[in-house]
Amino acid sequence: MDPRRRRVVVGTATAAAAATLGLPQAGARADRKEEADTGVDVHIELHAVQEHVALRRGTPTRVWRYRGKVLRGDASTLEASEVTYFGPIIRVRRGQRVRIDLINELPEPTIVHWHGLHVPDTMDGHPRFAIAPGQRYVYEFTVSNRAGSYWFHPHPHGRTGAQIYFGLAGLFLVSDDEEATVGLPGGRYDIPLVLQDRSFDGNNQFVYLGSSLLDSSPTDNLDQPPMMGGGMMGDGTMGGGMMGRGMMRGGMGSMMARMMGVLGDDILVNGRPSASLSVERRPYRLRVLNGSNTRAYKLAWHDGSPLIVIGSDGGLLAAPVRRDYVMLAPAERLDLWVDFARWPSGSELSLQSLAFAGGMNMGGMMMGRAALSDGAPFRVLALRVEEGSQRSQETAPPPRLSEVPSPNPSVAVNFDRPKIFELTMGMMAWGINGQSFEMLDARPYETVRLGTHELWEFRNDAANGMMGMTMPHSMHVHGVQFRVIGRSVSSRFAGYRNTVDAGFVDDGWKDTVLVMPGEHVRILVHLADYSGLFLYHCHMLEHEDGGMMRNYRVMV
Repeated sequence: MDPRRRRVVVGTATAAAAATLGLPQAGARADRKEEADTGVDVHIELHAVQEHVALRRGTPTRVWRYRGKVLRGDASTLEASEVTYFGPIIRVRRGQRVRIDLINELPEPTIVHWHGLHVPDTMDGHPRFAIAPGQRYVYEFTVSNRAGSYWFHPHPHGRTGAQIYFGLAGLFLVSDDEEATVGLPGGRYDIPLVLQDRSFDGNNQFVYLGSSLLDSSPTDNLDQPPMMGGGMMGDGTMGGGMMGRGMMRGGMGSMMARMMGVLGDDILVNGRPSASLSVERRPYRLRVLNGSNTRAYKLAWHDGSPLIVIGSDGGLLAAPVRRDYVMLAPAERLDLWVDFARWPSGSELSLQSLAFAGGMNMGGMMMGRAALSDGAPFRVLALRVEEGSQRSQETAPPPRLSEVPSPNPSVAVNFDRPKIFELTMGMMAWGINGQSFEMLDARPYETVRLGTHELWEFRNDAANGMMGMTMPHSMHVHGVQFRVIGRSVSSRFAGYRNTVDAGFVDDGWKDTVLVMPGEHVRILVHLADYSGLFLYHCHMLEHEDGGMMRNYRVMV
């Protein structure tokens, strides 16, 4: 089977009933089976569609979302919701062979990236494989990742930020035998929490860079270069013009948001604004994903109780870690173990984001229409503790969670000469080492050898920013998990870093890491799985769409 084969879409999708907080419930399994499913454990048909969802009182919000149905496999593989745009949730086991048919019912090209999964480059959602409206892309791969909280989202070049903002994203949760032996809370006590920020207009529509999906046609309003000059296209030319169609829509604020990142006025959890949750007096596992385009979160309990972290991007940690707060950059995930028996029945709790310095608003730059600035304090989620009917004897997380060996930088083939990736801005275009995105290109410096380890260092120096300006970046590497080896920061920016550094959870396996202003972050990358062309980029999506994305090539 050619994994890149495309064909015209036929058929429609089904969905299931709503649940608390917009969390999906198990959908119905389709009766039909196809010969193509031979050797496949799970077969899902995933549609990218346009819909209206009632998120607030009044006019329903027009969204883009994924709809799915199970063609082969257990019905619990897929969970969907009617009350929000987010989802579905896909649940699989390590070792399963998965086939997913993406069908594009949007008015523009799209493709899906399986964020954090180890898959071949043709299955990874590289923008070179974006499909036109009415086309199908067939994914087929074996789930090799450790148990953990992964996710999926679109990845067309220059359009990732808009498509995620308007609703396209879902969770991809992997289980395995090692996790099953730990004895973590499961079932309804295992709750995903997807954090996003959005701005609404007076008609309840999402506003992105001065436009909504109801403004004339979507393609008229969204087919814009991501920044003043766009990013470098595959032929090396600049995409769009200095004053391309709609460039000044939304005024100076919109233009600055294209450059610096989009911040929303309202915090949504699992796609629901002003979210609340009832919990029982017992332990829970909370899987937290930062699904925002640009905003970072400094998460803490309202009363200063410690957060107990049991998992990161790449699955369970070796042992629980305690933090007074945790930092969560765009695309990062953290699993929390919480015993709500610590609070009396009837207690009103809140998960908050605390104030920090060095965010996207540093230097007083205008960030568009967002009233809620980056680094400002706000409530994320309200919770009410109830007695419940089931009590747990567990009052603390297991002291050992998983086998996670300590990283050994000496195994790197470039131990004495780490690769340096400068995060740069010039002429209002983002880049890495001064180079913007090129669709098919990877420079010799970006070529690596399959089966080796390498040391990479992301540098976020003010000298590389326009007019000496710098801001945070959330760096993501496709196709691998890595280990964070160390951090350093220049004295000029130490004050910013000091407001967040107690919240870094660099333990365990990672695929995304926050790099603060003035900071150098060194990682150890194991290029173990597949050869081919993969991406590395900033996951602050307007930075990515504006050029802070490059390919690296894995050679045999």
